[in-house]
Amino acid sequence: MFILMIVVFVIGYACIALEHKLKIDKAATALMLGALMWILFVIGKDCLLVDSNKVWIDYKKETPWEQYLKEELKKDPSINELSQSERTKKIDEIYEVYQNTFIINKESLHHLGETSETLFFLLGAMTIVAIIDKHNGFSIITNKITTRSKKKLIWMLSILTFFMSAVLDNLTTTIVMVTLLNKLVADRHLRWTYAGMIVLAANAGGAWSPIGDVTTIMLWIGGYITAGKVIASLLLPSIVSMVIPLIVLGFTLKGDLEVPGEDKVLVSKSENRLQSFCLYWGIGSLLMVPVLKTFLHLPPYMGMILVLGLFWLITDIIHHKLGDHKENSVIQVLTSVDTPTILFFLGILTAVAALQTSGHLAAMSNVLDSAFNQNTYGIGLTIGVLSSIVDNVPLVAGAMGMYDMGATADLVQDGTFWQLLAYCAGTGGSILIIGSAAGVAAMGLEKIEFIWYLKHISWLALIGYFAGAVCFWLLHSVMLA
Repeated sequence: MFILMIVVFVIGYACIALEHKLKIDKAATALMLGALMWILFVIGKDCLLVDSNKVWIDYKKETPWEQYLKEELKKDPSINELSQSERTKKIDEIYEVYQNTFIINKESLHHLGETSETLFFLLGAMTIVAIIDKHNGFSIITNKITTRSKKKLIWMLSILTFFMSAVLDNLTTTIVMVTLLNKLVADRHLRWTYAGMIVLAANAGGAWSPIGDVTTIMLWIGGYITAGKVIASLLLPSIVSMVIPLIVLGFTLKGDLEVPGEDKVLVSKSENRLQSFCLYWGIGSLLMVPVLKTFLHLPPYMGMILVLGLFWLITDIIHHKLGDHKENSVIQVLTSVDTPTILFFLGILTAVAALQTSGHLAAMSNVLDSAFNQNTYGIGLTIGVLSSIVDNVPLVAGAMGMYDMGATADLVQDGTFWQLLAYCAGTGGSILIIGSAAGVAAMGLEKIEFIWYLKHISWLALIGYFAGAVCFWLLHSVMLA
């Protein structure tokens, strides 16, 4: 069953990676995969719940089997009056209940709670962004871009993407910026090049911010990193991972752009004021979430639903006064929120939770420790490269399950490993276009070919990835030594 769970997980991942070829949405695959992993776990629990499974050992220490059995026998004294064979059979049934209590009542609910924190955070953030977009707030930013220089534009877009991704998230930022490209760049392949750099910038921008990427959100919510430390440690390496590819690519971009024709739409002063309000209030709301966690110690999802509720209340009041509440209420906005993405994360995090509880991730950590002699940088960089092949969300979730926080100096809160993991998982996904949510979004919006990206962008992403890693090493091993 141990091998079968790995096989099913790999097949599920292959279906997710090939969703465009198979015409099956990755959310459906992920949901089925998440449920199947727990079903297989329950079926094969006898061979998975062994003494090498640390989670199972910890549970048996908290709730010893002997004590559990004694309490069950007290509840039903008639068991002791049965024949030896019947008594043994009855005790085996009690032991199976003991195992199921661990799997279902303890571990599955525990992981559901952790997963729900991430999902409700994402739902709140995506709703706030959708409200801004509904009021055309992002046009305030995009309308200020007037340059026609190829080189200047790619720098402007990359820098703007980098910082927008840190405040919003890399997926949303990529959608906004790639949509903007259709208004700025006419040539398809040149637009693909710009889209590729937007993916790099979005992933780099998300890596150093506690709210910029799902992986950093997971590490932050889990208490593995803190907002101040991750910003201070990863800002410069993330900048390097973006700037180096930009410098290299700059040698090939010359001349001016052919800009698509577009009719200008006049916006009334009242609409203009509402756009500005929604943009600044929405971004300000998102920025308040880490502030609330830092000073009030509120869980990030709690801060997110607080600012969402306030934003919802204010916009509803405004539209009631304007008389257009029916068309512009947040209820209408919710229909445009990317629910399949949230369901995808639910499925994939559920599947990873099954691998963690069943002992697979601990076994993987032993393999990595053995292969790299417990070298933090070797393990972190490998996870980053792997995140270009498979989604970085399960990889980070897996690493969180593989290594116990505080076990070594590098694994304490804000330790080198967790910070390096945030950087590598965030930026490593740019190496292949299917390696990150931002890449998949750009691929879908612009119909970018996998081979084209591999040929023109992957090598730039790889250079930037290792350049940022070297910068991180210099900061931690040399300057801070």
